[in-house]
Amino acid sequence: MARPLINVPKTVRRGDSFEIRILIAHPMESGQRRDEYGKQIARDIIHSFLCTYAGEEVFRADFFPAIAANPFLAFTARAVETGRLVFTWTDDHGAVAFDTVEIVVE
Repeated sequence: MARPLINVPKTVRRGDSFEIRILIAHPMESGQRRDEYGKQIARDIIHSFLCTYAGEEVFRADFFPAIAANPFLAFTARAVETGRLVFTWTDDHGAVAFDTVEIVVE
């Protein structure tokens, strides 16, 4: 999997909500197409995504074959404490991608 593009504010005031926007590049194959020899191309999609903030789960998503080739997600979280956002993607072949972003709460 390619490195994701993550957009999160560097600092947030305590108690405020902030937006998290993520785009991840992935070839995404639905499993419904065939190659030039008529053989079915194996499904290969990102099937799950998890975001934790300071060790607590804040967002989870399960994806299915109709998801876009380069999924974009946007969601919000409430600033509680300075901590780390950890993002985890898992695809059908068992590949797991991680990325982290530090957020400072003032």
